[in-house]
Amino acid sequence: MSEIIKSKAVVLSKMNYSDSSLIVTLYTEHNGKVSAILKGARSPKSKLALIVDTMNLIEVIFYKKESRELHIVSSADLIEHYPDIKSDLETTKYALAVLEIVRNLTIENESNVRLFKGLVRILEHFENRKEQPSVLFGRYFMFLISETGYELMIDKCSNCSKELSPNYSVGYNYSAGFICEECLHSHSGFEKIDSELFKFLYCLKNKKFLNGLNNRIIDEGNSFLERYVKDHIPDFKGIQSLSMFKQIL
Repeated sequence: MSEIIKSKAVVLSKMNYSDSSLIVTLYTEHNGKVSAILKGARSPKSKLALIVDTMNLIEVIFYKKESRELHIVSSADLIEHYPDIKSDLETTKYALAVLEIVRNLTIENESNVRLFKGLVRILEHFENRKEQPSVLFGRYFMFLISETGYELMIDKCSNCSKELSPNYSVGYNYSAGFICEECLHSHSGFEKIDSELFKFLYCLKNKKFLNGLNNRIIDEGNSFLERYVKDHIPDFKGIQSLSMFKQIL
């Protein structure tokens, strides 16, 4: 028996299916990530394809059946389509990267209301230019890592438990985590992390504002998070949206 679900959702992706339909991936408020089919959505008479477009925030009604991989969307209404994000290539790149990591790092039908609310909030920040897009992406990536159970322990030395400061260099090992500068001198197998890079990661984790960091450090910080996830989730192949836009630019 099918269950009728009405929910807010962010459209993570969509693709053509058969001659007239679409398959979409949605991140819903109370049902997590779901895959659904929009039958007849590609018909010239249908408005669904415009409403259920990638990145849009919508209110959707779909029929959910546990035995079916694809749920069936019956209707959808547009809440927000974020025109300022879509009008700027740099902002679009990082907003799409956010959608990609949500799509690839969450489990189908696993509810996480905090993750949904955080996704809507970060899209609003992109739209309102609250910070530069690369920093906003880093903030959400750090948040998603924590919400999915792979929290980056960054506040204390993993060896001596001394509190770590964003103003000093630290060491890092993917197995042991971060260590303080003093322990770095007496332990081998740790990579020295630049103080500015650590400051970026520390401020992301502790939700502090960032001032004066250059783009190189921000890019290195986001790349660090990408490598961290690859190390902990072998099936994660990296963020294609960012590499795709590098080729375009």
